[in-house]
Amino acid sequence: MRVPFTKMHGLGNDFIMLDAREKPLPPMSEGIARALANRTTGIGCDQLIVLEPSDVADFRMRIFNADGGEVEACGNASRAVALLHGSAAKVETSGGLIEVEPTDGGARVDMGIPRFEWEAIPLAYAMDTLSMPVAWGELENPAAVNVGNPHVVFFVPDADAVPLDMMGPGIETDPLFPDRINVNVASITGKDSIKLDVWERGVGLTRACGTGACATAIAAMRRRLTGRKVAVTLPGGTLTIEWDANGRIIMTGPATESFRGSFDWGDYA
Repeated sequence: MRVPFTKMHGLGNDFIMLDAREKPLPPMSEGIARALANRTTGIGCDQLIVLEPSDVADFRMRIFNADGGEVEACGNASRAVALLHGSAAKVETSGGLIEVEPTDGGARVDMGIPRFEWEAIPLAYAMDTLSMPVAWGELENPAAVNVGNPHVVFFVPDADAVPLDMMGPGIETDPLFPDRINVNVASITGKDSIKLDVWERGVGLTRACGTGACATAIAAMRRRLTGRKVAVTLPGGTLTIEWDANGRIIMTGPATESFRGSFDWGDYA
């Protein structure tokens, strides 16, 4: 069975897009997703995205990380989906409904309302999520935010000085985080600007993480470190994040189609 795919990226965070809205695919498994994501023997990606029919939205977006695990949300992939779909749409995700709309060179995404309750992150036990009384070496007192998926955010003087490639795995898998966690290390560079590096759950260091940019911006706003609209700069580029008057997170940024192709499903099943 030959399956067409579209390879896309948002600020270098790359995706394999499979469109099963009209022609169903065989069931996706962790093993197949991991094999397709492999950069040596597969197509290669940070996330595999499967578009399917939905009873509650225009369509459903399923998200599989490079390790094969299915996750709730992906901001950069949401912009890529908007570009691929070609018009405004409501999209069902495991993390809730989002709204996407293509713009020149990218998309605007309504990521919904952030959650801060410790059970919603989730954490293993109750604590203040605005300034958590925990530390991992030099990284201490983070904020936790769920923006469809779970994030912990550390504010430091110089994000580039933190060895996130070494510290990220231990924080991601700490027992404090039952569903594991995305790890964000950020520096405030101005009243409306943030520098950010992200260790992404199930992926590792990434050039960009849309939900990480959203979570970090919201954490900075809750701490009154920035205004309600900020530019978040990641290694792959910059996203604009706004926390609007209705409490919803609005993310705007680029997305790009790289190429199209096809593969034999049996080679990866």
